[in-house]
Amino acid sequence: MRAMIFGATGMVGQGVLRECLRDPQVTHVLAVGRRPTGVSHPKLAELVRRDFHDWSDTGEALAGYDACFFTLGVSAAGMSEADYTRTTYDLTLAAATTLARLNPGMTFIYVSGAGTDASERGRMMWARVKGRTENALLRLPFRAAYMFRPGMIEAVDGVRPSNALYRRSYAVLGPVIGLVRRLFPSQVVTTAEVGRAMLRVAREGYPRPVLERADIAAVARGSSVA
Repeated sequence: MRAMIFGATGMVGQGVLRECLRDPQVTHVLAVGRRPTGVSHPKLAELVRRDFHDWSDTGEALAGYDACFFTLGVSAAGMSEADYTRTTYDLTLAAATTLARLNPGMTFIYVSGAGTDASERGRMMWARVKGRTENALLRLPFRAAYMFRPGMIEAVDGVRPSNALYRRSYAVLGPVIGLVRRLFPSQVVTTAEVGRAMLRVAREGYPRPVLERADIAAVARGSSVA
């Protein structure tokens, strides 16, 4: 499998990257982001760029891939709906539309959020925008597309948030999340489990296009996807 990761320096992206590099069935990984990952590995190539809304200059650099794990995302806190739409819906669809044209046999997996509003009409702005993004991705001509809604995530294997604000928040919340996972394992998934679940779904598919936290945990922990 030739895999592509958008946002490999973020917390979820770091976990996915680690699992891809560990997996012998993944032969090549392209990390696409705004800064280098800092990881050196024979299977890893990187594409660093500033503009994520226009991919007309990439030519065939994004062609020839079997799977894309799209983990880019920002918090909606303090943002207007227009700004959040640009950084969530517009940015994601710009990349995904290009990938669907170049890789019609690709499986596209998008990290969304627990509570996403697929009706696009709810009261929560971020949930409406995420829902609109999911719905648009599911209409693109990929071989398959899946929306991951992991909810609470525990960082493992040395993974940490790359954003300074998130790092400070996680320094406080991380131990709480770890405790919740020990007491209620079905309520939390780890970064490694999200990565393993993505790889398995990319290879084997899943009966439904949207995977909630329990689905992700079950796939990662070995349950059947049939």
